[in-house]
Amino acid sequence: MSAVAKTSDQAGSAATHPLRPISYSDPAVSVERRDDGTIYLRPVNTIGDYPTRVTDYLHHWAKETPDRVFMAERGDDDGWREVTYAQMLDATRRIASGLLARNLSPERPIVILSGNSVDHALVAFGALYAGIPFAPVSPAYSLVSKDYGKLNYLMKLLTPGLVFVDDGDAFADAIRLNVPADVEVVVSNGALADRGGTTLSELLRTPEAADLDAVNQAIGPDTIAKFLLTSGSTGNPKAVINTQRMMCANQIMLRDTLAFLKDEPPVIIDWLPWNHTFGGNHNIGLTLFNGGSMYLDEGKPTPAGIAETIRNLREISPTVYFNVPKGYESLLPYLREDAQLREKFFSRLHAMFFSGAALSTYVWNSLDELSVQTTSKRVPMLTGLGATETSPFFMCVTPLTSRSGHVGLPVSGNDAKLVPNNGKMEVRAKGPNVTPGYWRQPDLTAKAFDEEGYYIFGDALKAVDPEDFAAGFDFDGRISEDFKLGSGTWVSVGPLRARFVGTCAPLVRDVVIAGINRDELAALVVLDLDGCRVINPDLPPGDLVAAAHDPMVRDAFRERLGRFMASATGSSTRIAKAVLLDTPLSIDKGEVTDKGSLNQRAVLEHRVALIDDIYAGEVRAKVISV
Repeated sequence: MSAVAKTSDQAGSAATHPLRPISYSDPAVSVERRDDGTIYLRPVNTIGDYPTRVTDYLHHWAKETPDRVFMAERGDDDGWREVTYAQMLDATRRIASGLLARNLSPERPIVILSGNSVDHALVAFGALYAGIPFAPVSPAYSLVSKDYGKLNYLMKLLTPGLVFVDDGDAFADAIRLNVPADVEVVVSNGALADRGGTTLSELLRTPEAADLDAVNQAIGPDTIAKFLLTSGSTGNPKAVINTQRMMCANQIMLRDTLAFLKDEPPVIIDWLPWNHTFGGNHNIGLTLFNGGSMYLDEGKPTPAGIAETIRNLREISPTVYFNVPKGYESLLPYLREDAQLREKFFSRLHAMFFSGAALSTYVWNSLDELSVQTTSKRVPMLTGLGATETSPFFMCVTPLTSRSGHVGLPVSGNDAKLVPNNGKMEVRAKGPNVTPGYWRQPDLTAKAFDEEGYYIFGDALKAVDPEDFAAGFDFDGRISEDFKLGSGTWVSVGPLRARFVGTCAPLVRDVVIAGINRDELAALVVLDLDGCRVINPDLPPGDLVAAAHDPMVRDAFRERLGRFMASATGSSTRIAKAVLLDTPLSIDKGEVTDKGSLNQRAVLEHRVALIDDIYAGEVRAKVISV
């Protein structure tokens, strides 16, 4: 083990080093301005041809590179269980044949309750090949939730004809209480107490159906490929219809933009959940369409889960790496301390990509420093703007413009519409990658689109240069999160949250801004436990209560809050009081999604008493004030 001499406090020196060169498309757009202030952005480059079916590329690579690994996961012997393109196609056709015999359809789709695995992929590709929609559901709804509220709701919304789980023992209770007795359950391993089930091995032994090729060829652009569930951060999850056209077009958009993917088959090591569009559409599709190899990472960006990620990265050198900001934060200390791990990670890495939240400057600069130390060049960090409803790729930065908070310009095939809204510009999207709507929820579908058929994101953007849109756009927060103080002053929550988290790094993972109809703002702070242990290494790992009440952590946070206060420009940016949350956010109450995204509105609704404490006349012991 060897320590890096430079620290993030010296960050900025890496910016003088050149970027590792990668192929990237021109993001030029044409601009149309309307008298009412509406602005239309249309990419100059048109989208290339895209296939009719996702599985067309499975056929292509099974013929061109039959022995190349398509997907791999850790096996029982600690090695890798590898599935080649030829093996995946063979298994896909057999499973598809078995599914066709079960009278499944959009009205009776397949629901996958378990997380990422090769077996999950086999069932999903079998469904895609047979033209039967499937819905991957967050395992947290079965294994973490205490009341099964969202799982029960989804079963009634989707009315599945078949349910798949990889571990019958782990999911037995969730199935018993939420899956109707007449719905077939397929399992990889384990047993379902008091209930019969079909094993995946039985499906894999299905002889190929005589009409399989005809059924596959009958799949068209509008055929529903899957239902992807929204996080349910503003109520119950919605089932976003994902068509074959959406998924195929979006992958060509992605490949045309990230042109380096065509230079070398990508190798990725990935944990991002397939029940979300980033992992399940973006990353699986990117691997398949470019003939790459995906290694499944069973680790997570948590104190308990990061060790598995590190073990995998010691064996697999990615060519492109995807993660959420918390994942990069968790990875950073290991890269800093271990020269061999750094070399393995950066040796053939063309680019990194993050999504889901803003990446702190502290982490970004530190990764730049480490990549320069290892390769003498900065590895580009990329991001953009997308949604489940856009498959998700919609806007993207370039290597030269990329920075925290910047989302770039719409990619080929996507038109963006910017509409004035309370002093901000609300963004909307149109393209072949945009969903036709929500399954069995026509009222919500109608509300999601404007009169011109543009999907309404609910996000605001701000031009980097109002006189030159070629400079791209910055994220300007969620429209629904903004509120007024008692004085009538508007608070732009998104940018304020990002600046607060950045100033308070590495202690703070996220923050909820309170102050609706109040005289001043306050903060409910979600601590980053790894960052807290940077301040006090003696803190027990994973102990939220200990971290929130630790004097060293509180003093360090108070100092950062003072710095934040000193940079305030008025009441809408001044946060004088804060509470470090010592109870975890609740997935059942909708305070946090299964991927860790915070729901500001739900936290404010469920923590009213705590907010009243913050605004009480005297300073309570738990409140940190400046």
